Amino acid sequence: MSEHEGGCLCGKIRYRAQSQPMRITVCHCRFCQRATGSAFLVEPIFNSSDIKISCGQPKIYHHRSEGSGKMVDVHFCAECGTKLFLTFERFADVTGVYGGTFDDPNWFDRSAGNSKHIFLGVAQNGTVVPAGIDTFEEHATTISGEPVDPRVFDSHHLIAGDKT
Repeated sequence: MSEHEGGCLCGKIRYRAQSQPMRITVCHCRFCQRATGSAFLVEPIFNSSDIKISCGQPKIYHHRSEGSGKMVDVHFCAECGTKLFLTFERFADVTGVYGGTFDDPNWFDRSAGNSKHIFLGVAQNGTVVPAGIDTFEEHATTISGEPVDPRVFDSHHLIAGDKT
């Protein structure tokens, strides 16, 4: 079994991932930009049963998605403010982890076989998207759950002001 630990800045909340992530989503949406204070969120996605809190208890901020209208819950440390997880009304059985909160944030694979970049239509200028990775202008599925065909760049792609 693969087990990797992480936690918040102050150490009051600790967790374990008890499996490999099902996939890695790199999200460039405005919500993730605001939530991280950065250009995007690196979000390994797990079956919810594979994420175990070993110390402390996060608070939850409930947010209604502007895109789907469904609830997105942000789990965070009330002491230091670190965001740890996302859970979704739309995807009820999964938990997204804020990848940078793992003790070793490089332990999970980010290859073309298990990664995707979403919401490139609002990605920040200067963002570089790796070659060979599935990308999407918006989400990878429609609101009704239908898959969207990805765009895959043959070489690294720079997001410029015109978003082409």
